[in-house]
Amino acid sequence: MRITPIRTEQDYEAAMERISELWGAPIGTTEGDELEVLATLAEAFEAKHCPIAAPDPVEAIKFRMEQQGLTPKDMVPFFGNRSRVSDVLNRKRKLNLSMIRNLSDGLKIPIESLISDYSIA
Repeated sequence: MRITPIRTEQDYEAAMERISELWGAPIGTTEGDELEVLATLAEAFEAKHCPIAAPDPVEAIKFRMEQQGLTPKDMVPFFGNRSRVSDVLNRKRKLNLSMIRNLSDGLKIPIESLISDYSIA
């Protein structure tokens, strides 16, 4: 097992190919250890070179709605009324502190996802 740092896209591609070959190797074996080390290195490379931007608050809400099979009507308790639900989801109104708290507590959307700034129409 010869493992080197992943510094380039070519190194990353080679590591991913080897990870694919090792996938499913039992934990505690030489192959399993190699898989674990390579996966850690690949994850570090991805975090540095391919960061994923957090969604804006409206996208976070829509994603959670989709996950839980919720409709705009189901969102009324978190926003106060149907008009506010529509305005927020259509980017005509920003979230207020009460909405943020309700969404975080009720739907378990992280506050960090709800407090970032976003544009309205």
